[in-house]
Formats: sequence, C-alpha cells, structure tokens
Amino acid sequence: MLRELGSLPCCLSLSQQQPSRSNYLPRRAIALRDIRKPRNRITRPQILPSTFGDSFGFRVFVVSDLHSDYPENLKWVKSLSCKRHKRDILLVAGDVAETCNNFFSTMSLLKERFQHVFFVPGNHDLWCRWEQDYCLDSLEKLNKLLDACRQLGVETKPMAIEGLGIIPLFSWYHESFDREQDITGIRIPSLEMACKDFRACKWPQELSSRDTSLALYFDAMNEENEDEIMVIQKTCCQVITFSHFVPRQELCPEKRMLFYPNLPKVIGSDYLEARIRSIHGTKGNASACHVFGHTHFCWDAMLDGIRYVQAPLAYPRERKRRMNGGEAWLPFCIYSDGNLTDRLSPCYWSDYYAANPRAPITLNSLRGLPDSITDYNNSDFISGRFFSLHLSIDASNR
Repeated sequence: MLRELGSLPCCLSLSQQQPSRSNYLPRRAIALRDIRKPRNRITRPQILPSTFGDSFGFRVFVVSDLHSDYPENLKWVKSLSCKRHKRDILLVAGDVAETCNNFFSTMSLLKERFQHVFFVPGNHDLWCRWEQDYCLDSLEKLNKLLDACRQLGVETKPMAIEGLGIIPLFSWYHESFDREQDITGIRIPSLEMACKDFRACKWPQELSSRDTSLALYFDAMNEENEDEIMVIQKTCCQVITFSHFVPRQELCPEKRMLFYPNLPKVIGSDYLEARIRSIHGTKGNASACHVFGHTHFCWDAMLDGIRYVQAPLAYPRERKRRMNGGEAWLPFCIYSDGNLTDRLSPCYWSDYYAANPRAPITLNSLRGLPDSITDYNNSDFISGRFFSLHLSIDASNR
C-alpha cells in the first residue's frame, strides 16, 4: 500500500507544500533533531531467508505489495526462478499493480513460475486513474481483474491441496477499525489529503471508506465461498487464510511510532478478523496462520492462537533502507513438508512488541523504544523516522 514520504505508509501522500515547523511541533520535539541523523548510522540487517532444504512435497510462499508498476519491482518478479518453484504455491496478498496491463503481465510471470498462484485484491489494484483501463468504477475494475485471474488460472477462491486449506479473504478497511487514542497537539493532514484512495478509487454512491459500507460489501463477497470453506474445515488439518488488509490493530505500530499517526484509520477491518476467527476458531490453534499486507511492515506474531505474517516487497526506496527487511528473503516460505516454517528473523516491529507492551497513551516521549540502536540494529527507532512528532522534520528534508 505505501506511498512514501519518509516512512509514510501505504496509499498516503501528503501535499507537497510543507508546513512550517513551528505550527506542527512542540518545542521539546524540535530538540530531538540532534539525534535524528546519527553520525555512524547503522544499516538494518536483511531478514534471513527461510531455512529449508529439498522439500519432499510442495511449499507455500507468500508475498504482498508487489507494486510492479515500479520497474525495479517488475525486475524482481522476473528474477524469480522458472524452475525452482514448479511444485510450489504462491499467495499474493494484494497490491500487484495499478494498471490492468501491468497486473496481467505480473500475474502471468508468477503463474509461469509457480504451480498454483492465489490472489486477493488490494487498494492499489482498484485505483481508476488510467484511461487505458476503461473502468467506470473500482467494482468494475475488480471484476476485470478477477476475470483476468480466471483466464490465467490464478486462484481467487478457497482450495484444498493435499491436506492444506488455502482461503483467500476479500476485505476493505473502515475508519472505526482504529480504536487507539488520537494524537493531539500537532496538526495532522486529513485522510482525504493524505490517502490517495479517496481520489484514485471510484465507488457507487452507496459505498464509502468513511463508514463500514465498503468493509461490509467486501466481507460479504466471502459468503459466496462458505461451502468450500466448510469442506476445508472438515477435511484439512492445516489452514492458511490471507487478505490484503490488516485484521487487528495490534499488527500495526502505535500511532506515536508512525510518520502519519492516522494510518490505522485506513488499514483494517473488524469484519475481517471476525471472518478469520470463524475459520480458525476463536482460540486459534498451532496450525492456524493468516497472511496480510498493505502497511509494508514485515511482521510475524502469534495473537490469540493465530500466527499473523506480512511479507511485503514494498517500494524500491523502502527496500534500499531495508524498511521491509530487504528483498533476498522474499517470497517468504510459510509452509514446507506439511508444517508451518520458522518465524521471520529479525522482524523489527513484531520483535519489538514481543518484548514490550503497547503503550499508545505515551504520546510525548521515547520511553518504551529500544534503549539503543544495537537492540534491533535499527537506527530508525532512534532517528525518529517512525516517531509521530517528527512529521514535519522528516518531510522538510525531502
């Protein structure tokens, strides 16, 4: 999802006119400039690739946010082996490309490399900004992409494969998903100004991201697959679900850590989490896994009995700073030889929250962040790149 300005996630892009620093920051926040750019900046290590040898059966790989409209990202797709994955499965958790042509060519390349490719749409996939796509609205474009998937043999419906159930879940975000206290004391751009979806997506009048109507519409699309899901629940010993959007707010850093603090209002759906729990059970189980995308934060965490994983390719600039852990580890192998693989390592934000409780009301201090950059080899914690009070500091240097 991410449109960058510093570490600005997803479909966000602030106005190019930069606000004055005095209007945005308390004086004590301005004092943090001295630690913003350490002289000896430590580069993040890349996430380690999955450790597996020759598999006796198929493997399942996951990736999200391919954004193949970027030539560097399309080059990465083309670099994937045409021989290594002939028995394997790839789950693509949305945001493949903005244009239909780029979507078709990207999915064609992936289908040539993997035996099975599964897909769910992301917000960028449904943008209507290009005349060559000839779509009246985003729902028409959605149907066009699903038709392309059928033509290519890309799966968008649940399927059982040798005892493993794979369930794509359609979803969209709603603003009420965000239950964390808003940050006050600084001026924050509105969602309409910051989020391109409000301009690039086109919806029928009765549907909107500002209420729950879109989230409910997309969630209802999953009801068409209830029979297949019930069969999977009865016959499969392991199930992997996947979506583009985020099912729980705990899978995103707190607002005090974010470049755009209102990001949680445009990332997730409570209906998605309810759908996941209806499949995996309210308490989950050791073999339950859900893959998601959208925020471009690599993530691997267990919450209430379900493993939640995000493995984003993200934007080229983000990979250069290894915000997503680099690219050598992608696509990530989540399943091999009948079992889920070991967790992502290192995985900055989920590592951090595994060791530290969320403290969303701590709005005006660095307390709770790692004591030094060596804790996670991640200088962004100290430089304030994710710290909400640095909104105009980061932006003013772009």
